[in-house]
Amino acid sequence: QVQLVESGGGLVQAGGSLRLSCAASGRISSINGMGWYRQAPGKQRELVATITSGGSTNYRDSVKGRFTISRDNAKNTVSLQMNSLKPEDTAVYYCSAIMVSGNFWGQGTQVTVSS
Repeated sequence: QVQLVESGGGLVQAGGSLRLSCAASGRISSINGMGWYRQAPGKQRELVATITSGGSTNYRDSVKGRFTISRDNAKNTVSLQMNSLKPEDTAVYYCSAIMVSGNFWGQGTQVTVSS
């Protein structure tokens, strides 16, 4: 089994910052892509940012310039630095990892941005 455990969510005022972290453990094969997704109430889960094992990144347009994804391949961790947060960033954020053995998800961490 593979476990992904997120941390770092919380309540912040608009314009503030949060840093999310995710650690993979268990039967880890080579991790290809890692990423962050989010799901707001009543909406579908959407991609926030992804990063390959080589460090190539991809962001949804609405977070470009505000969010930064990074990973530590040796520690099997991925982080998301979120700056200039907006109320529309409020959602449950999920960590994901793509491995040869399958795609895995964390349990999610709540991010709430107050106006």
